Amino acid sequence: MINVVPLAQVSPEDAAAWHAVVEASLAADLPEEQGPTFEQIHAQLSVTGRDNRRLLWLAADAGGAVVGVAGLRLFTSPGQQHLAEMELHVTPDRRRSGVGSHLLATVVRAARDEERRSLVAAAPGEGPAGAFGAARGFRRVLAFDHLLLDVADADIADAEAEAEHPGYELVSWTGTVPDELAEAFASVKNAMNDMPMGDMDYGSQTWTVDRVRAMAEVLADRGDLLLTTAALGKGEMAGYTEIVIRSGETHRALQYDTVVAPAHRGHGLGLWVKAEMVRRLRAEHPGIEEIETDNAQDNTHMIAVNRRLGFRFHRSTHEYQLDLLAD
Repeated sequence: MINVVPLAQVSPEDAAAWHAVVEASLAADLPEEQGPTFEQIHAQLSVTGRDNRRLLWLAADAGGAVVGVAGLRLFTSPGQQHLAEMELHVTPDRRRSGVGSHLLATVVRAARDEERRSLVAAAPGEGPAGAFGAARGFRRVLAFDHLLLDVADADIADAEAEAEHPGYELVSWTGTVPDELAEAFASVKNAMNDMPMGDMDYGSQTWTVDRVRAMAEVLADRGDLLLTTAALGKGEMAGYTEIVIRSGETHRALQYDTVVAPAHRGHGLGLWVKAEMVRRLRAEHPGIEEIETDNAQDNTHMIAVNRRLGFRFHRSTHEYQLDLLAD
């Protein structure tokens, strides 16, 4: 017997139970990866984005032990109000016992109640999660390659960061974008809308000054550190790259966006800002040994940029989508 309980408020005990399930699930599916800490899970559950709502559930067995968790992220921004994103984990010892199916049915019902058109979920490229979803109507719509860069061994970074780019200059900041750059930053962020998204019903995002500030505030509220390096030229922001160091992280940084505006492409600016970010990490955060990024497998240009900088293949992730209006 499985009891699925919605979480309206997340207590430390709830977060600990969630963390234990995620830790066990990821240890089975991605044994070479270091899972999130309790503090990171607690922050993720208790601090939500400004452009989405989250619904959460715990699945407990007859003895009250939590054996599965599920989260539903409901996007609220114009252009993505049709979309929901699922996270679902079951402890390895309770897989194939109906726990995952029970949680999935709960999530799908909630997404339909919220009048969502599409439900997406990520799964490791290898492992049982993809087959679980495919057997229940999900189809694979996008594949990502995860790449790792050894910061100390990225020898080309210094030369690329010092390369001349006439008419352009680099600027960096930590946390929220400075007021004098906010409008330009919001504008160039909208260039993310042309990134390859395969067959995913992703929609589009509209970035404003308020929204970029809100994103930085959410990360700060979680205890994460946001680093940005941008290229300025011809009176506007031509491109930028972002790195996030999660709260308590001492080893790996996560690559967020890297974008060059269409009018400024073809000048090597993407490689330039990323190379400068590597130098910045060495100087400001010497304990960070590697950067993890992910690229859609058909984003050949950015993969080539990352390969030139020294990134190597690490693992793959597949995105699956359930079309909720298909029935």
